[in-house]
Amino acid sequence: MPTNKPHRSGLMWFRRDLRCNDNTALHQALRQCERVYVAFVFDRAILDPLPRQDRRVGFIHASVLALDRDLRALSPTPGVNLIVRHAHAEGAIADLAFQLGVDAVFANEDYEPEACARDERVRSALSSLGVAFHLHKDQVVFAPNEIRTQQGKPYSVFTPFKNAWLARLTEEDLEPRTAADHAASLAAPPPALQRPIPSLAEMGFEPPADEVQRLLPGSDGATQRLRDFLGRIDRYDALRDYPALKGPSYLSVHLRFGTISIRELVAAAQAAARTGAGTGATTWLSELVWREFYFQILGMYPHVVDHSFKPEYDRITWETGAEADAAFDAWCQGQTGYPLVDAGMRQLNQTGYLHNRLRMVTASFLVKNLGIDWRRGERYFAARLNDYDLAANNGGWQWCASTGCDAQPWFRIFNPVTQSERFDPEGRFIRRYVPEIAQLPNTSIHAPWKAKPVDLAAADVRLGIDYPAPIVAHEAARERTLARYAAVRGRQASTVP
Repeated sequence: MPTNKPHRSGLMWFRRDLRCNDNTALHQALRQCERVYVAFVFDRAILDPLPRQDRRVGFIHASVLALDRDLRALSPTPGVNLIVRHAHAEGAIADLAFQLGVDAVFANEDYEPEACARDERVRSALSSLGVAFHLHKDQVVFAPNEIRTQQGKPYSVFTPFKNAWLARLTEEDLEPRTAADHAASLAAPPPALQRPIPSLAEMGFEPPADEVQRLLPGSDGATQRLRDFLGRIDRYDALRDYPALKGPSYLSVHLRFGTISIRELVAAAQAAARTGAGTGATTWLSELVWREFYFQILGMYPHVVDHSFKPEYDRITWETGAEADAAFDAWCQGQTGYPLVDAGMRQLNQTGYLHNRLRMVTASFLVKNLGIDWRRGERYFAARLNDYDLAANNGGWQWCASTGCDAQPWFRIFNPVTQSERFDPEGRFIRRYVPEIAQLPNTSIHAPWKAKPVDLAAADVRLGIDYPAPIVAHEAARERTLARYAAVRGRQASTVP
């Protein structure tokens, strides 16, 4: 029976959108095609350079298994399953489109420069086969080019961007893109293309211990995290800066890999604000808008991947050489002698997660206490964060380095001791990740080098042996940083406000 759909058959290519619910490309594919095949590619261009035990690959693999189960449950047609390949994505998608004989491939937009270049190559390959390539907005509520100033330019300051973003937002923008109404269009792939989903071992990866289970993969994991967070969202603004407390949403990895939609989260924030969650919900909504702000910056100013948003800061002379390399290694390993910095870096290394306040503290320390190029730190975070997202990671690092748009002013330099005293006052977080100083009293744990000898003896801590002495003096480092930034601005450090 004719359906009046524009395409006879299509291929849905899942990428950073590992869910059935509220998925724009899947919704459009099911609406526009009589038959829809579904596929995911473990892209070797991305995976091959990674370490063989990578928590993110484990999370993706578990989420792909969950997606396959969800698609089978969604479809009334027997035999529907996710076609999964471990290959270079651009070749694999063109091959599948040819073998399946589809009229169109559907996917959701990705705004990272390398992903955009890949998609153009895919578009070209599909075009040579006479296959259309439809990309849809899904990763964000508003695409990078949708929110503009009255002069038609992208925003470079967050608050006006947020105001414009909120003013433009409508209920229609958050309307779920459902799949259930058209699930009958899901089609089982021909037997020749059906293969088991490759295991981590078959792709050359090792299971990352218990981390995947702790991350709660798939849409069910995302829903569980959201439900938990909504029960405490009213305290988000009060607790979010304290790493020893359960303040954050812990949803960032789910947003990164699309096991939940941004529309659902924005709608949840609005609903919570209406039902009494007050500033907690509005503060969290503001954080979601920050995410979109950084997507806009990356999309409209792709030079930020390797360069400062503000070109004058590319002239900064960073510390280099053996001494700087040793300092960088100490920072990476959580051995700087500053307990909160070290606790943060050890949390990152051990779990792949880093509390947002500590992302700022550790980044500021590397750039403004050690004088090391922000790009080195950005790359280290990129290799280890479970929720690594180029737009947010780059934006956050450039904010801390004062090289980005709407950044922390260059003359404001976090003091790692006062940050510690303010945001981990009882040293609970420090004690968890820096156990060698766990027995120090609260009065000494933030700056062990200032501890009384009797306290060090009672805690059985020998500075320089059990725990390092500070690798840099904060006040001296601060003066060097002021001079470093003032030089590229054509100003003298003495003129700093």
